Amino acid sequence: MRLNRLPRLVCTRFSCSPSPPSRTMSSNREVPMAPRKEDEDVWKYPRPPLLQRTPNLLRVVWTDLEGNQTVIAETDKAFRVLETSHPPTYYLPPSSLKLPVQALSRSTFCEWKGQASYYAIRPPGAKKPIENRIWYYKQPNPSFVPLKDHVSFYASTGVDEEEVGGRWDCFVDDEKVVPQAGDFYGGWLTSNIKGKTKGGPGTWVW
Repeated sequence: MRLNRLPRLVCTRFSCSPSPPSRTMSSNREVPMAPRKEDEDVWKYPRPPLLQRTPNLLRVVWTDLEGNQTVIAETDKAFRVLETSHPPTYYLPPSSLKLPVQALSRSTFCEWKGQASYYAIRPPGAKKPIENRIWYYKQPNPSFVPLKDHVSFYASTGVDEEEVGGRWDCFVDDEKVVPQAGDFYGGWLTSNIKGKTKGGPGTWVW
């Protein structure tokens, strides 16, 4: 029996329409621009996920135990990925990094974007490197080619401040984000994002 392949969905804003499955997003200009800040419902985000450019200023700021602050990354030329039930996940260009990172051997797999690799980073005043909290795609799947080598940060270090020697905070414009529940997914939750999000207890089957 031969199974017919279903058409892939390509989305603009929050709507989706069929498109040939082999479509490759070859340039940043083809990626739609997100609104700067509007109320958004995570249950109106699509699946497969939607890739957008974002005009917002994104920052990741390290604060050591003595209160000294260092910008780890900063850009207004990032992408975000929107998927049903998730807050946005942001991807910053490599040029946004202000501190060196070290590649790790760990990898994971996303059904939409492909194989992810990870970095370690040791900000000033840190007692040890922070590992597996920054990821990127060396060879993303065709629909996410613009994300190549862009870095995504979990919204927290995931380690006790005293143990690691500080913390980092992530900002969309001037708003400090809240980490997506559960510490498995890497979404950044801001005040304009509405609806119950996946990640916490009882949500894994969503």
